[in-house]
Amino acid sequence: MNGKNQLSLEQQFRLQVLSEQIQNLSQEEAQEYLLEMFRQMMVKDNLFKHLIKHA
Repeated sequence: MNGKNQLSLEQQFRLQVLSEQIQNLSQEEAQEYLLEMFRQMMVKDNLFKHLIKHA
C-alpha cells in the first residue's frame, strides 16, 4: 500500500469486480444496494467507536 488513502491491490481488484457486478442493476436495486452499504458503514463506524472507547 502506497499511503493512507491508497487502496491495496486486493482492494482495487475487489472494487473492479464490484463495478462489473453492479453494471446491470436496476435503479431500484442500485438504491437498495447503496442504502445497505451505507447501513453497513455506519455499523462498522459504531463498532470502531465501541472498540476505541473500551480499549
